[in-house]
Amino acid sequence: MLKPIHHVACSPALRACRGLQERLSAWLCDPATGPAALVRANVPGPSDFEADWLWAFLGRQDGGRFLMERAQTLAAMSDADKAALLAWGQIVANVARQFQPHPPAWAVQAPAIPAAAWQAFKELMAAFYEKGLGLKGGLPYAADGTPVAGGGVSYADFVQEFRDAHRHPDANQDIEDVCVLCGGPLGAVPDVDHWIAKHAFPLLSVCADNLLPICHGCNKRPNKGDKDVFEPDGFQNWFHPYLRPGDDAIRLCYRLPELEVTLSPADPVNTLRIQHLDRLLNLSKRWTTTFKAKYTEQRDWLQRLEKKRLRNGQPRHSHEEIQAFIENFRDGMPAYVPFYEVQQVLAQALLEPARLAAWHTELGQVT
Repeated sequence: MLKPIHHVACSPALRACRGLQERLSAWLCDPATGPAALVRANVPGPSDFEADWLWAFLGRQDGGRFLMERAQTLAAMSDADKAALLAWGQIVANVARQFQPHPPAWAVQAPAIPAAAWQAFKELMAAFYEKGLGLKGGLPYAADGTPVAGGGVSYADFVQEFRDAHRHPDANQDIEDVCVLCGGPLGAVPDVDHWIAKHAFPLLSVCADNLLPICHGCNKRPNKGDKDVFEPDGFQNWFHPYLRPGDDAIRLCYRLPELEVTLSPADPVNTLRIQHLDRLLNLSKRWTTTFKAKYTEQRDWLQRLEKKRLRNGQPRHSHEEIQAFIENFRDGMPAYVPFYEVQQVLAQALLEPARLAAWHTELGQVT
């Protein structure tokens, strides 16, 4: 993570919805709850607003089938399967515990329940994101987590609040927002990423600790996609956007003459975490591509200025003028532009005496 990442004003609504997922799961996995018990009078609230929303939610269609059908499949499980699903959910729901000392073993594998029940659970929990947060009307919660009958927090609300909260203080809404992971352009329609993939951990589909808008480049394969952000033994060697941020841990470096960007840790304790993050997002490769493009852009711009001088009968750029050109590039760059950090590293590389001398020689060959 290149930029600081923090929760936004509507995060309490997402946390409240996580609680609603847990209450629904507990109800469906109660040994006393069979398919016949799935009636409005038994829907867990705790408020009437939440119970009404849940009942309407179960009446929605997803993939041509009602969500109630998934709920009935879960309610029909054996007591042993219900207990296994609840035990799995208790670990997954408390993802923050994984970033505290001596966490319990992470639930790497899906619970040992029938495949049809697991599929029904995945589809039901994912629907809180797709059919709850993602549809008009949103969740049954105001931004502060208070239950409301209508007009609750929606997908669009979350994306806009995240944009506003993570925009550089010197930038306005007319300035292109940047991706918190790579520092590049966020894009007009960013992807909302589930840091821990919701297809494998559906209880985290609306988790405030698991959602962040990022650029399409970071989210698509071969970059993050649905890759795991943990190892079989847990999260120890991984960053997390909210629970173990990496923005102060990563140093961008360069390698000349290859024109490559490399990543190094500010503290050796983060070495493996940075390596994992780099493999997850292919940051060094992508930043190297940007580094080379910006290098070419600045070189070509200086060469055009040199040609203009020659056409006007002016003397060629001196070594000192080339240095001033690069310093102006470095110092005149607003901190909110896309790939600011990569371009600052580029300026540092270009100001190396050997690189300055090489540019001076190259300009002397321009005709």
